[in-house]
Amino acid sequence: MKDATAQRYERISFDEAISRNLKVMDATALALCRDQNLPIVVFSIFKEGALKRVVLGENEGTMVHS
Repeated sequence: MKDATAQRYERISFDEAISRNLKVMDATALALCRDQNLPIVVFSIFKEGALKRVVLGENEGTMVHS
C-alpha cells in the first residue's frame, strides 16, 4: 500500500525474498524460517476475509518457501 508500483508474488523462495531485499518482513525472520524449513504466507490482515482464505489454503497473499 505504500508503493503503487509494488507487485504481488504468488510464490517466492526465501533466498529470493532476502536477495531482493523485500520489505514485507525482517530479513532475520525470513532467514530463521528458511533455516527451519518453515513456509510462511505473507498477507494483509486488514483485507476482509484474508485470514480465513489463508487458513483454507486459498490463493491469498504470497507463499514464501524453501
